[in-house]
Amino acid sequence: MTGALHTTQLGEQGSRVTFCHGLFGQGRNWTQIGKSLADRHRVTLVDMPNHGRSNWTERLDYLEMADAVAGLLEEPGALVGHSMGGKAAMLAALRHPERVERLVVVDVSPVQYRSTDEFRGFIDGMLAIDLAQIASRADADAALSEAVPDRGIRGFLLQSLRWEEEGWRWLPNLEVLRRDLDVLRGFPATDAVYDGPVLWIGGANSGYVRDEFADAMEARFPRVRRVTIKNAGHWVHSEQPKVFTEVLSRFLGDA
Repeated sequence: MTGALHTTQLGEQGSRVTFCHGLFGQGRNWTQIGKSLADRHRVTLVDMPNHGRSNWTERLDYLEMADAVAGLLEEPGALVGHSMGGKAAMLAALRHPERVERLVVVDVSPVQYRSTDEFRGFIDGMLAIDLAQIASRADADAALSEAVPDRGIRGFLLQSLRWEEEGWRWLPNLEVLRRDLDVLRGFPATDAVYDGPVLWIGGANSGYVRDEFADAMEARFPRVRRVTIKNAGHWVHSEQPKVFTEVLSRFLGDA
């Protein structure tokens, strides 16, 4: 544990690369990618606030999230963030540019999205499960299948269901996440500009990175380079890990 955020370290040499996951995730979601870099980089996998083994908070606030992540960066390095973690990473770079040598933003834009209904449906389905009646993870999978029919997404959500001595519990702070979803779909107003190199990766089948969002991205990150990965949706790094890793590795270089 570093401060209030739980982290996992991989690699013992090279420059620092820190990964921030998205909504419902954990730092471990980046394990495969992190291990592929660990022979030449020191990798930090972060459990974001209200997720994994990190602290729960009374509210969601991107600025607080960004400052908490920046507080982990004891030396300048690369910062990689997906979705919610991508917005936090962008703000960390804007607010603490001296700590971020280069930035990778994965399938998210610095804009306010129109709807979070899909995510709200996921949370409602998770909260509707009577965990006291669940005997196994398979039972939870069956109970969640109506609310989340996509098997891949359901499996991702169930990674955050943990068995403890007193029974099953969800690692994410679902009540606060549901209440503050409108915060997550937004992006705090700022005039700050980050002048470091930025890689903006989107999935071709996702709607989170669009041409119409390019002006907002370029206004804050003038040195941005956009890459779209084919046959990938919002979870581009898990859907196309090999291509994603190749693109990321080229951007990081041997720095």
